[in-house]
Amino acid sequence: MNRRTHVALAATIAATLTLGLGACSSNGGSAGGAGDQAGVTTEGNGVIGGTPVKGGTLTILSNQDFDQLDPARNWTMPVMDVGVRMLYRTLTTFKAAPGAEGLKIEPDLATDLGTPSDGAKTWTFHLKDGLKYEDGTPIVADDVKYNVERSFSPELAGGPDYAVRYLNAPDGYQGPLKGERLGKEAIEVPDAKTIVFHLKRPVAEFGYTVTLPTFSPVPKAKETGANYSNHPVSSGPYKIEEYDRGKRMVLVRNTSWDEKSDPVRKAYPDRIVVEQTLKGAGIADRLIADQGEDKNAISYVDLVSAKVSEVLTNPDLKKRLISENSGCTSMLVMNTSKAPFDNPKLRLALQYAVDKEAFAAAVGGPAFNDVATTFLPPVLTAGAPIDHFMIKPAGDPEKAKSLMAEAGFANGLQTELVTSTGAKAQAESIQASLKKVGVEVTVTTVDPTAVNSIVGDKDKQPGLSMSGWCPDYPSAATFLPMIFDGRSIKDKSNNGNNSRFNDPETIAELDRIAGLDDLQKANTSWLALDAKIMDKSPAVPLTWQKKPLLVGSNIAGAYAHPVWSGQIDYAAIGLKSVK
Repeated sequence: MNRRTHVALAATIAATLTLGLGACSSNGGSAGGAGDQAGVTTEGNGVIGGTPVKGGTLTILSNQDFDQLDPARNWTMPVMDVGVRMLYRTLTTFKAAPGAEGLKIEPDLATDLGTPSDGAKTWTFHLKDGLKYEDGTPIVADDVKYNVERSFSPELAGGPDYAVRYLNAPDGYQGPLKGERLGKEAIEVPDAKTIVFHLKRPVAEFGYTVTLPTFSPVPKAKETGANYSNHPVSSGPYKIEEYDRGKRMVLVRNTSWDEKSDPVRKAYPDRIVVEQTLKGAGIADRLIADQGEDKNAISYVDLVSAKVSEVLTNPDLKKRLISENSGCTSMLVMNTSKAPFDNPKLRLALQYAVDKEAFAAAVGGPAFNDVATTFLPPVLTAGAPIDHFMIKPAGDPEKAKSLMAEAGFANGLQTELVTSTGAKAQAESIQASLKKVGVEVTVTTVDPTAVNSIVGDKDKQPGLSMSGWCPDYPSAATFLPMIFDGRSIKDKSNNGNNSRFNDPETIAELDRIAGLDDLQKANTSWLALDAKIMDKSPAVPLTWQKKPLLVGSNIAGAYAHPVWSGQIDYAAIGLKSVK
């Protein structure tokens, strides 16, 4: 749902966003949501364990490293949840609450939600008093400007590009790493506590845009370029004490963080340990067994499908399961920049060829996902799913073969699909369904941290890959432009438009919708554009995902945040008791 409107409509955004996502969350009290299907506890309005106590060590069990903790490059979930809830603060942020309440934004570093002027083309924010980094040095407005500038740097690619899209920056600006700063036409910093953004066009939802990690502070004196991800300087409640990449990260309290200035992050644990060397099944086994320190642990990754039945049929385990609709769409992505998937008729054939039921079963079945029938998830289509092609969930192989023949591939074809080791079963389900129509797929699995470097590299990217997209905040403007605007494609570190779909008609429509000042017309236009892109088929929507996460028996304050893609909100989690 688009939120670009005149300033007069800006005040309605929060209420409209609440309606947009609240109906999809059982935490918000609606019937039949993801939580009801998966048996999520209703204790404390969807919060497991009640209110935490202060102290103790929280353990996060993971099978992977963080791809990026640099706030200019952090654009994947749940890494963004780690960053903006524990390590760095942004100008505004979402409330720490389940359901509809979590869709509301609050001031974070800023004193308010921003003051628009010039028809919402100019936005002014003032910083709170007494803000400090982990080393005690003050946070100033120029530090926020500096990090926004960093998001333009080719050396720091892969992060949220809203600043690049929205700011009135000069063409070809390459960031500050070589000393070039943005001028007053883009960002003004009249004093240490004031920052003014000048946009190319009105953006009434800009108060939501600045919840993203791009709009957190980075001190220029601590710049380490591509290595900044190893130790981002904390402005949040925790700082990095130890980080052995791919193995273990330890967070401890940032004593310079002032909880009085931060009503959102509760910072209950004294210490947070992230173990990154585990396997998905091993994580599930430890949390199911619930022994010793694992009672104080939570899972960073989804519950593996092999353990779903065991958890759902055990009442005690079921009480410790969180599974909410993530608002994300998973997709089979075709590389449209190369043969054979530069052929739109062939791409359309794959819409009919894929057995989405089999794919959904490989991800745990209906308790953890719904079959997707268009790109925009229901949370962005007023809560109601849209079925564009009306294809049976198991696919239509005969129709697919007919379209392949029309495309010149009556004798089939061969291609490669690259995915992470943890998604092998899903990839093999696609392999099996495509084989029925003559598409021979070689599945290549790599470490989860290596997928983006392959798919994002023009020279390395194969014909097929699997990816997903989640709205950065509840607006269709954060979905379709991010994954289908051809102007955002990069040869390397490409993130978002993984299909490399570069269609002039789509680009023109994206720009037209961005300029609309009528909310209803814009929302209608997003739905129509979704349908047009489906017809051109740069990707096949597979499932609308839920996020199944298991927690230990001593965990409190655990709930799925409606904005963080169904991920546990790290702002409010802790332990029931501390020994």
